[in-house]
Amino acid sequence: MKNTCEPSSHNKLLKIGELAQQTDVAVGTIRYYETLGLLEPVHRSESGYRYYDSDAIKRVKFIKKAQSLQFSLSEIQQVLGVRDRGNPACPLVRDLLNQKIAHLENQIYQMQTLKAELETYREQWEDKPLDDPYSQKLCSLIEQVADKNISIEK
Repeated sequence: MKNTCEPSSHNKLLKIGELAQQTDVAVGTIRYYETLGLLEPVHRSESGYRYYDSDAIKRVKFIKKAQSLQFSLSEIQQVLGVRDRGNPACPLVRDLLNQKIAHLENQIYQMQTLKAELETYREQWEDKPLDDPYSQKLCSLIEQVADKNISIEK
């Protein structure tokens, strides 16, 4: 982003609170984005006020859209960095998206496997008698899992 000494007269600059209001993002979040290098004011007054141009609105909205697609702030930094260097960001976005899809597929597989395992336990435990409340076992069903692996049939 550009740093200028004086606010440009042809482009209305926004204070941080105005930017926050227009993008529905907390002022603290905008400051945090700035510390991460995701956003930069175009001007800072002698008294320390930050001023942003209309590009900052687009940038904050872009960050929020990317986050809604589960892109991390680190990934968004990469995307914006590529773009700020004058390169197209879409190839990187596609790669990151493919990684996310592969990760989700792995999570889905793990969850389906866990679901099948839990269903097997539910079936096997359905008719088991209740534990004697005076026995040393807290719950024989769970202790059984720790003691032996129940085979899961698919």
